[in-house]
Amino acid sequence: MTDNVTTDAPSGTQNATARADGGPAALHDDRSRTAARAARVEELIAAMTLQEKLAQLYGLWAGASADGAEVAPHQHDMDEPPALDELLPDGLGQLTRPFGTVPVDPALGALSLMRTQERIVAGNRFGIPAIAHDECLAGFAAWGATTYPVPLSWGASFDPGLVRVMAAAIGSDMRSVGVHQGLAPVLDVVRDARWGRVEETIGEDPYLVGTIATAYVQGLESTGLVATLKHFVGYSASRAGRNLAPVSMGTRERADVMLPPFEMAIRESGARSVMHAYTDTDGIPAAADEGLLTGLLRDTWGFEGTVVADYFGIAFLKSLHGVAGDWGQAAAIALTAGVDVELPTVKTFARPLREAVAAGLLTTEVIDRALRRVLTQKAQLGLLDPDWSPRPPALADVALDAPERLRDTVSLDSDAHRDISRRLAERSVILLRNDGVLPLERPARIAVIGPQADTPTAVLGCYSFPVHVGSQHPGTPAGVQLPTLLQSLMSEFPGCEIVTAAGCGVDSPVTDGFAAALRAVRGADVIVAALGDRAGLFGRGTSGEGCDAESLALPGVQQQLLDTLLATGTPVVVTLLAGRPYALGEAAVNTSAALVQTFFPGQEGTRAIAGVLSGRVEPSGRLPVSVPRRPGGQPATYLAARLARAGDSSNVDPTPAFAFGHGLTYTTFVWSALTADSTAPTDGELALSFTVRNTGGRAGTEVVQLYLHDAVASVVQPVQRLVGYLRVPLEPGEAARISAVVPADLASFTGRDGRRIVEPGELELRLGASSADTRLTARVTLTGAVREVDHTRALHARIHREATE
Repeated sequence: MTDNVTTDAPSGTQNATARADGGPAALHDDRSRTAARAARVEELIAAMTLQEKLAQLYGLWAGASADGAEVAPHQHDMDEPPALDELLPDGLGQLTRPFGTVPVDPALGALSLMRTQERIVAGNRFGIPAIAHDECLAGFAAWGATTYPVPLSWGASFDPGLVRVMAAAIGSDMRSVGVHQGLAPVLDVVRDARWGRVEETIGEDPYLVGTIATAYVQGLESTGLVATLKHFVGYSASRAGRNLAPVSMGTRERADVMLPPFEMAIRESGARSVMHAYTDTDGIPAAADEGLLTGLLRDTWGFEGTVVADYFGIAFLKSLHGVAGDWGQAAAIALTAGVDVELPTVKTFARPLREAVAAGLLTTEVIDRALRRVLTQKAQLGLLDPDWSPRPPALADVALDAPERLRDTVSLDSDAHRDISRRLAERSVILLRNDGVLPLERPARIAVIGPQADTPTAVLGCYSFPVHVGSQHPGTPAGVQLPTLLQSLMSEFPGCEIVTAAGCGVDSPVTDGFAAALRAVRGADVIVAALGDRAGLFGRGTSGEGCDAESLALPGVQQQLLDTLLATGTPVVVTLLAGRPYALGEAAVNTSAALVQTFFPGQEGTRAIAGVLSGRVEPSGRLPVSVPRRPGGQPATYLAARLARAGDSSNVDPTPAFAFGHGLTYTTFVWSALTADSTAPTDGELALSFTVRNTGGRAGTEVVQLYLHDAVASVVQPVQRLVGYLRVPLEPGEAARISAVVPADLASFTGRDGRRIVEPGELELRLGASSADTRLTARVTLTGAVREVDHTRALHARIHREATE
């Protein structure tokens, strides 16, 4: 159990934006620098014309040049982009996706960005460069950059410490080539697994989402990169799981499910940017919601960074939402609500916004408010310092006179970063079922059957560069090694005969390949069924943005293929490389030899799966989303009230096949010796402790999960909700004493009058291996008066490993 195992429990005590204390002199220097930067911001605001002010509030989508020349405006579907020359005299706020638009060698991309920044600085009278932003959801979305597991796999790891390390690696690569801001992470809580962007989320529980996302932001911000929390708020609760559909949730669901991850990240991570959601909630688009973007985010939570538009989101106020009559009105509504920056390319914040000001739709004070936030962020990044240089660290010590010589001199896929990707992939593999066939004991012949068997991109999500951009450039190599599951199994079992057949395509309706698949399995000791999704965008895949599902049946004829394989009588190990959970049918759940679930585990993913099948890797992932028993019945998550569960009042049973938090290991654990406080006041804390022992013959990791059950409350509560967790690695026979301190604040909820309260009464603190597998229960009572709490309340139980027995 070595391999740099982390047992990091979310506690809110780590803030990766903090810097080492250099003493009083360093503190004085920092204060002097901050004061000088603030003064510079005010000088600029006072000196700028209206056009120059607005120029700092929008971006230009411009991909880097493959030969190191300046960026070129990106031709996208929405509008013809303006030429860079048209914008330069007034300045430019942002450069959109210089690396994430076309495949470009990292060194030449860095040179292209540098030259463009030089031109921007020279083109405006104040010499202000642009903030360059790019996507970084599952790694830096650039050609040749390490691809990591998607966020749903981060949730499956239950390992915020490792996610923090991964994010720092991503941030260091982005900063090295001149990027300032990353558009991640996604803090949307899954409410309907049919939604195409489930793969981009961390899971269906707000506490898991909040702790993992906060760790990611801490890692990214530790490198100086600006992290962007998205999508604020409610995007994932769209009706029927359709992308951009209206949201009908009530204020309590919004307050107690959707907002807490953002609140935690704002408080604990140092995040400096937030992106509004596309959707409307009860008729109010997020981009037009002043109560949300200003009243809550800034006035209550104290957020001081920038709010950026999701791409084209301000224009959507007119074109999709119909709350604005023209582009100028859309701009005025968004800016007044609290949106500071229009992305990806200027549309409403230039001439339409100037005309809106002239028409009296808003004042220049509103514009100055947004400008101050943007310039303050640029000052924090050092972009307003007199000694700022556009030359990025990756080009610091090289000659730039012969650009072609720079090719292949900058690596964004180092051995160290691939190792991080490997570790996270291994910890995110979830063993759902095992009848004892795993780990495989030297099989003579393995048949690898299914559309994911020999597909390199089967491990990648829709925001990975090879899928998001590379798919539009056929013939361009992926830029990173993507071993297929077949190749990884061949490496993992060198003495074994391995045969393969696709059987069908991921979403093909054709069964012509079944016969070849059945021929391939003859004489096999075990069948590895490789099933799942193809990531894509807007209908070009089965998972991803705009790739929503009508049901949670496997795409295409994969279920028929699986049933055909199960009918052979040969043991079937089902492996899923997918972006969402799928119903696999009663036969698979009850008769498959094993079920192994992964969620687009990145470039090291197939090696991780092969390692779990061989036993080289101990499975330790846990489900961040429930796996449905049947393909219908959505939306359904574990975070539900009693009436959302199975009962006599409906013939639809939403009980999952595998519950949130579920995951098996190759060993067994016994939980015992629980001690706990019986009472605490509503402003107090409850302490408990217990022992976990590995009673099996192999090392393994138990993931301790702490759930809170409130049997009687003044408003309907979920049956239980996660309030803490901890990974506990143990050697055979080893035991550990686990202690937890649970603040009464964690029992708070939004009451009938909209205030967050802690009520006296009986609670259960359930300690379990999943949301459906409670091992120990502490029945406790909160005493005293009803207590109101606010955004300063405690957010975490303090869980830690005391000692080894």
